[in-house]
This record gives sequence, C-alpha cells and structure tokens, in this order.
Amino acid sequence: MQINIDKTAIVIDAVEHFDLKQTLECGQCFRYECLDNNEYIIVAKGYMLHVKQEGDRLSFYNSTMEEVQSIWIPYFDLDRDYGEIKRRLNEKDNLIGEAIEQKSGVRILNQDFFEMLITFIISQNKQIPHIMQIVARISERYGEYIGEWNAKKYYSFPTPEVLGQATEQDFLDMKAGFRAKYLVDACRRIINRELCEEELYQMDYEEALEKIQIINGVGEKVGNCVLLFGIGRREAFPIDVWMARIMERLYFNKPAKKEEMQAFAKEHFGEYGGYAQQYLFYFARDNRVK
Repeated sequence: MQINIDKTAIVIDAVEHFDLKQTLECGQCFRYECLDNNEYIIVAKGYMLHVKQEGDRLSFYNSTMEEVQSIWIPYFDLDRDYGEIKRRLNEKDNLIGEAIEQKSGVRILNQDFFEMLITFIISQNKQIPHIMQIVARISERYGEYIGEWNAKKYYSFPTPEVLGQATEQDFLDMKAGFRAKYLVDACRRIINRELCEEELYQMDYEEALEKIQIINGVGEKVGNCVLLFGIGRREAFPIDVWMARIMERLYFNKPAKKEEMQAFAKEHFGEYGGYAQQYLFYFARDNRVK
C-alpha cells in the first residue's frame, strides 16, 4: 500500500483485499451515497468524504494526507492483513470458501460506538433504505453541517448529549416507530454512564454482550452488531434471518436454534467470527439463500 498526492486527490495505490462497493453496501454502515461506479460520498467520524476506487487505487478527493492516515485508513481497516484472515477461515472448513471468494473485497469498518448503537436499534425490522433515511433525519436535525455535494447538504451524527434532548415524540416524528422509546432509553443510559464505551472495550466478549443489553430493545443480534462494528470486537457474530439460513444450509443441514449457532460460531470461528459473519451474511443476502 502506497500513499501519494496527485493534483486532485490523496491516492493510495496497491490496495489489496478491498472493494469499496462491497464494504459499504454489505449492511454494516448506512451513511453513504453512490455517485458512480465505485465512487461514493461517505459521512463518518464527523467528516464528509468523497472517495473513489479504480482497481487497486483509492482516491480521496476532499481530504488531507493527515486525515487519510489518521482517520480513513483506520476507518476502512486498511492496515489489517485480510489475506491472512481469509487463509485462516479457509483452513477451518471447505464450506465458507465460496462466500469469501464472492465477497472477497469486504472489510469491517471501524465506526463510532454511539452512532452504531442508535443505528442498529433503528435497524430492527427495517430495510436498509429506511434505516438510511431515519439516520439522515436524525443527523440533519441534531447533527452539525459538515459540507455539501451537488447542492446536497450533509450533517454529522449527533453526540449523545445533543441527541439526548430528543423526546419519544421527536423520534416518532422522524419515523422511528416502536423503536422511539428504545432510542430515548439508549441516549439516557449513555449520558448517565450506565453504559460506557470504555468499559465495553475492557470487558470480555460475553460480559460486554450482556452489558449492552441493559438498553431496552437491544437483544443479542443488535448487541453483537454494535460490538462488531462500533467496538471492534471481531469475535462478535450477529445472527439474523440471512445468517440463520446460511448457517443451517452449510453447517447444520437442518433447522437450528440461534443459541446453537452462536455456540458453534464461537467454537468454530473463534476470534475470526466477525469476519466469517460478514462474508456469510453478504453472500446469503445477495444470493437470496432460502
């Protein structure tokens, strides 16, 4: 991986095991807009980013060298050896290989904890376009203006203290539905430090998963998503309908309970569970596995 400056962008060449489209559209983030083939506007970390991929070249058009190195390389997890991760997963069995091959460009983004907590509470029983719309409404109303593209304005995700001013009715007005009361509870507990990001980093995985479920409306699936995408707990293994289908097809050959799947994933994939989950989930969803 080589970083250079050209006339219009900060450029990273020789990027391996990375596909911008796959990484953004695999279901782990919700603040992007596709401009063209593998060219996007992204809102993350309090910034608006214009980024494009051409082959193994990534171009960052409205960023500085310092921001690329300190924000975007960590955000896209570009310093991690995904070739080694794929090798380790393929060593575990000969069943996951097709998913890895088809979705080989996926990397797990390192996103902000509070944004992931709110976003995945919203995600319950919602399609991705609807999640994106609600998160955009929250940001427009409570976040800060950070830039615009083609006359469209973009806003950062609000802090807990600012979003904590929203009432249940405010969230209902932003189309959060039954999740509105859960969002109020999440903000309150974060502000009161009943749930602390720093503590979740320090806890072991099972303890952190149990702790995060003190928030009303957060169960194992949402909790695992937050730990995986917002805390970087790579052993987390969220199971939804797509994961249940692919797990039953590949590893059980019969209907199985989520508890059985969780136990299997912990034993079989271990510290690589989150990576396995992303390859399998994206593969199952895109191929409409039944």
